[in-house]
Amino acid sequence: MRTAGLLALFFIGSSTVFAQESNRIVARFERAYRSAQALQADFLQLYSESGREVRAEAGVAYFGRPGKMRWEYRSPENNLYVIDGKWAWFYVPADHTATRIKARESSDWRTPLALLAGQMKVSRICGRVSLDPSVVPLVQGSSILRCELRGNPLPQDERVLFEVNPINGNLSRIIVSDPGGVQVEFRFSNWRFDPRLDAKMFRFEPPKGVAIVNGDFAAAPVGLLGDGETKATTKAR
Repeated sequence: MRTAGLLALFFIGSSTVFAQESNRIVARFERAYRSAQALQADFLQLYSESGREVRAEAGVAYFGRPGKMRWEYRSPENNLYVIDGKWAWFYVPADHTATRIKARESSDWRTPLALLAGQMKVSRICGRVSLDPSVVPLVQGSSILRCELRGNPLPQDERVLFEVNPINGNLSRIIVSDPGGVQVEFRFSNWRFDPRLDAKMFRFEPPKGVAIVNGDFAAAPVGLLGDGETKATTKAR
């Protein structure tokens, strides 16, 4: 009985320590990005299915307050994803199409990144945050935070992970995965705080001749959707 009691106290104590540490890291993460009105970073976006990498994309991401994002995909092809505060747009120049949906209705895999363009309060995205020592960090010394999305209790095999430097709060990676074995990983480098950005960067004007598609383009990761997999209404501009 005494041994069982000591073990119970050990686990309770360990849980408390982990909770306190995750709270400290979250506070540093929020503090590192909260003061900036604009952010810029290089990104690498990796798609995996059942543990196998199937696609990689790279480019530059921009975040502006309130609630604006711009993702310029430059490799392997030029694409553009923009949230102007009201609408989310995905533009594929090669296909002459621009897909749009109201930003708050989008189920896009980049949704957890919206906190960088908002009030920078992790609690607005995550109902609960905890350290996840089971995941090996990409950057040595970084901490892995498991986020349970607010209003959406995640099954054990579905998760959102943030990799954060526990000293300065810098974000290096986000992993979003679902029970079907599909995973999207965002890696960030070369963070710039308060770069000079033209407000026009966060507005999208479809070029003439581009078809506008109304529908959620993010039911699956961009690049994994096949033709005809998105129900949408198309109109010519």
